[in-house]
Amino acid sequence: MHLTRRFFAVLVPTLSLALAAQAAAPETGRAIASRFNADPSPHFFPAAKGDKFYLYATDDASNTGKYWDSVTWRLYTSPDMKTWRDAGVPLAVTVFKWARPDAKAWAPEAAYRNGKYYFYAPVGGDKIGVAVSDRPDGGFVDARKDPLVDRERDVNAGDEPIDPAVFIDKDGQAYMYFGTRVPKVVKLKPDMISLDGPIRIVKIDGLSASDTKKKYGEAPFMHEHNGVYYFTFSSGWPGQILYATASSPMGPFTYRGVVIDYLKISTNHQAILEHDGKSWVFYHDALLPGGGGYRRSIAIAPLEYGADGSIRQVAVKPGQPND
Repeated sequence: MHLTRRFFAVLVPTLSLALAAQAAAPETGRAIASRFNADPSPHFFPAAKGDKFYLYATDDASNTGKYWDSVTWRLYTSPDMKTWRDAGVPLAVTVFKWARPDAKAWAPEAAYRNGKYYFYAPVGGDKIGVAVSDRPDGGFVDARKDPLVDRERDVNAGDEPIDPAVFIDKDGQAYMYFGTRVPKVVKLKPDMISLDGPIRIVKIDGLSASDTKKKYGEAPFMHEHNGVYYFTFSSGWPGQILYATASSPMGPFTYRGVVIDYLKISTNHQAILEHDGKSWVFYHDALLPGGGGYRRSIAIAPLEYGADGSIRQVAVKPGQPND
């Protein structure tokens, strides 16, 4: 989300978002926006009734424009990744009764398992909560009645346990990645609401704290492609999206390069969705009129891999719609 803190731009006030049926080359990105949103969490939920594609987001349109102080999250759905619908507020931070009164709704995450939909979110900057529902578009309740991760309670939780990202491997093991400045990972039990073992540091060889294109800032995300585990993350400021690879979701990882370069926005936050043989990277920029560091807009671009398993850098145009 930010250090102090995964579609296509229709720049008109409509709730239906039309997307080109066929994306162009991977070097273009398009915004999805009739309102300001950030921190994309895209999913394909085949068990969902109606629309199958879901995009959860931080609702920048409801903040003051002076800070990331929204208290609700936003949801968009699509039947085909061509036409998108603003599905409104799936839940608010007040679902978590243990949250501080000043807690904000930052970078969300979701997962499906056990016939349930799970919603993960940083709460107050020092805790991570998890909610559960029988459907993906609402009805969420606090799954634990206390935090899943708590800075004061849990060893190695880090200074700011935010930006949770959940990955379920092919063997069924679930992992949650999170954290600013130092990336963390912890296994989840099959119930998806309990930690399974200690919180560990994600080891990434080849990083450099003095190089903005080789440092970890925030926004961890994990996906697997052709047997390779890809750990993507934001460098923080100025907000490049970087990646590292490993043969295991626990690492150790090796730094590989840049996915998206600096987009003239203070930080960034990415997610990758693979569906039907295609890969897409979601991120945010300041594409809409009036946009900026506190009023961001989500965008998507095709993602391609090299023969050696490298990710080809996505050359999006910063600060403007990429048509």
